[in-house]
Amino acid sequence: MKKILVIEDNEQNLYLIRYILEDCGFEVFSAMDGKGGIELAASLLPDAILLDIQLPVMDGYEVARSLRRNPDLADAPIIAVTSYAMPGDKEKAIQSGCSGYIEKPIDPDMFASQVQAYMQKRHNKRGNE
Repeated sequence: MKKILVIEDNEQNLYLIRYILEDCGFEVFSAMDGKGGIELAASLLPDAILLDIQLPVMDGYEVARSLRRNPDLADAPIIAVTSYAMPGDKEKAIQSGCSGYIEKPIDPDMFASQVQAYMQKRHNKRGNE
């Protein structure tokens, strides 16, 4: 079973994401802030990390940069799931180490397939090495 870590401080968003992904057969773990997410990611080594950008204490950009410094997580898909949708926000997330970007509000009918597409890219990349 594929493990997904969701770093999200909004309980309603977390509930919806968890519901959708568990319904698709993923094992979902969560952290409510960046520091907790970094620690959990290091011990869990998830197959993908869904990362809110607007987090307390440490923003998602800083979290992504920190996760990328961990060699065990260097190629893990980190997907920004955020309401930050102004020009330049997607680029800033990618420059910080995110593999992709999904805007909130998420589309429940498309969300799982969007996440799986980023996970498939990682799988394809590993297969070509």
